[in-house]
Amino acid sequence: MTTSDTAVPEPTPEQAVLFARVRRMMLIAGLTTALAICAVLIAVGYRLFKSEGRATEAAGDVTATLPKGAKIVSTGVAGDRLVVTLDIGGVIEIRTFDAHTLRPTGRLKFANEP
Repeated sequence: MTTSDTAVPEPTPEQAVLFARVRRMMLIAGLTTALAICAVLIAVGYRLFKSEGRATEAAGDVTATLPKGAKIVSTGVAGDRLVVTLDIGGVIEIRTFDAHTLRPTGRLKFANEP
Protein backbone atom coordinates (compact mmCIF):
# COMPACT_ATOMS: atom_id res chain seq x y z
CA MET A 1 0.00 0.00 0.00
CA THR A 2 1.42 3.39 -1.02
CA THR A 3 0.93 6.74 0.71
CA SER A 4 -1.47 7.89 -2.00
CA ASP A 5 -3.80 4.95 -1.31
CA THR A 6 -4.90 6.13 2.11
CA ALA A 7 -8.01 4.39 3.32
CA VAL A 8 -10.72 6.57 4.84
CA PRO A 9 -12.22 4.85 7.85
CA GLU A 10 -15.99 4.75 8.25
CA PRO A 11 -17.24 7.41 10.69
CA THR A 12 -18.44 6.31 14.06
CA PRO A 13 -22.17 6.77 14.84
CA GLU A 14 -21.34 9.87 16.91
CA GLN A 15 -19.37 11.34 14.03
CA ALA A 16 -22.18 10.56 11.58
CA VAL A 17 -24.64 12.45 13.81
CA LEU A 18 -22.21 15.37 14.03
CA PHE A 19 -21.74 15.43 10.23
CA ALA A 20 -25.53 15.43 9.73
CA ARG A 21 -25.91 18.33 12.18
CA VAL A 22 -23.17 20.34 10.42
CA ARG A 23 -24.80 19.70 7.03
CA ARG A 24 -28.17 20.85 8.40
CA MET A 25 -26.63 24.05 9.83
CA MET A 26 -24.86 24.75 6.52
CA LEU A 27 -28.16 24.28 4.68
CA ILE A 28 -29.91 26.72 7.03
CA ALA A 29 -27.11 29.28 6.65
CA GLY A 30 -27.18 28.94 2.86
CA LEU A 31 -30.95 29.36 2.68
CA THR A 32 -30.81 32.37 5.00
CA THR A 33 -28.13 33.98 2.84
CA ALA A 34 -30.13 33.31 -0.33
CA LEU A 35 -33.23 34.82 1.28
CA ALA A 36 -31.28 37.93 2.31
CA ILE A 37 -29.86 38.37 -1.20
CA CYS A 38 -33.38 38.02 -2.66
CA ALA A 39 -34.68 40.66 -0.24
CA VAL A 40 -31.95 43.10 -1.26
CA LEU A 41 -32.60 42.51 -4.96
CA ILE A 42 -36.33 43.03 -4.45
CA ALA A 43 -35.70 46.27 -2.55
CA VAL A 44 -33.38 47.59 -5.26
CA GLY A 45 -35.84 46.60 -7.98
CA TYR A 46 -38.68 48.30 -6.13
CA ARG A 47 -36.69 51.52 -5.78
CA LEU A 48 -35.79 51.48 -9.47
CA PHE A 49 -39.38 50.81 -10.45
CA LYS A 50 -40.68 53.63 -8.24
CA SER A 51 -38.07 56.12 -9.46
CA GLU A 52 -39.07 55.60 -13.11
CA GLY A 53 -42.31 57.46 -12.45
CA ARG A 54 -40.45 60.45 -11.08
CA ALA A 55 -38.23 60.75 -14.13
CA THR A 56 -41.26 61.32 -16.37
CA GLU A 57 -42.57 64.04 -14.03
CA ALA A 58 -39.33 66.02 -14.12
CA ALA A 59 -39.96 69.74 -14.26
CA GLY A 60 -38.75 71.94 -17.05
CA ASP A 61 -38.51 75.68 -16.59
CA VAL A 62 -40.58 76.81 -13.61
CA THR A 63 -41.23 80.37 -12.50
CA ALA A 64 -42.38 81.00 -8.96
CA THR A 65 -43.87 84.42 -8.38
CA LEU A 66 -43.15 86.20 -5.11
CA PRO A 67 -45.29 88.86 -3.48
CA LYS A 68 -44.29 92.45 -4.17
CA GLY A 69 -41.40 93.53 -1.96
CA ALA A 70 -40.45 89.98 -0.96
CA LYS A 71 -36.79 89.09 -0.59
CA ILE A 72 -35.25 85.62 -0.56
CA VAL A 73 -33.36 85.28 2.70
CA SER A 74 -31.99 81.75 2.20
CA THR A 75 -32.42 78.51 0.31
CA GLY A 76 -31.61 74.94 1.23
CA VAL A 77 -32.31 71.30 0.57
CA ALA A 78 -33.93 68.99 3.12
CA GLY A 79 -34.29 65.43 1.84
CA ASP A 80 -36.46 65.58 -1.28
CA ARG A 81 -37.53 69.16 -0.60
CA LEU A 82 -36.22 72.54 -1.70
CA VAL A 83 -36.67 75.07 1.12
CA VAL A 84 -36.86 78.81 0.42
CA THR A 85 -37.00 81.36 3.26
CA LEU A 86 -38.62 84.68 2.34
CA ASP A 87 -38.87 88.08 4.04
CA ILE A 88 -42.20 89.59 3.05
CA GLY A 89 -42.54 93.05 4.55
CA GLY A 90 -40.89 92.01 7.83
CA VAL A 91 -42.77 88.69 8.07
CA ILE A 92 -40.68 85.54 7.62
CA GLU A 93 -42.20 82.80 5.47
CA ILE A 94 -40.79 79.39 4.53
CA ARG A 95 -41.93 77.76 1.31
CA THR A 96 -41.09 74.18 0.37
CA PHE A 97 -41.03 72.62 -3.06
CA ASP A 98 -40.61 69.03 -4.26
CA ALA A 99 -37.03 68.76 -5.52
CA HIS A 100 -37.99 66.48 -8.42
CA THR A 101 -41.04 68.27 -9.81
CA LEU A 102 -40.56 71.74 -8.26
CA ARG A 103 -44.23 71.77 -7.25
CA PRO A 104 -45.05 73.68 -4.05
CA THR A 105 -45.53 71.32 -1.10
CA GLY A 106 -46.03 73.67 1.82
CA ARG A 107 -45.90 77.14 3.30
CA LEU A 108 -45.09 78.22 6.85
CA LYS A 109 -45.64 81.81 8.01
CA PHE A 110 -44.14 83.31 11.14
CA ALA A 111 -46.07 86.21 12.66
CA ASN A 112 -45.74 88.16 15.89
CA GLU A 113 -48.47 87.85 18.48
CA PRO A 114 -50.70 90.92 18.75
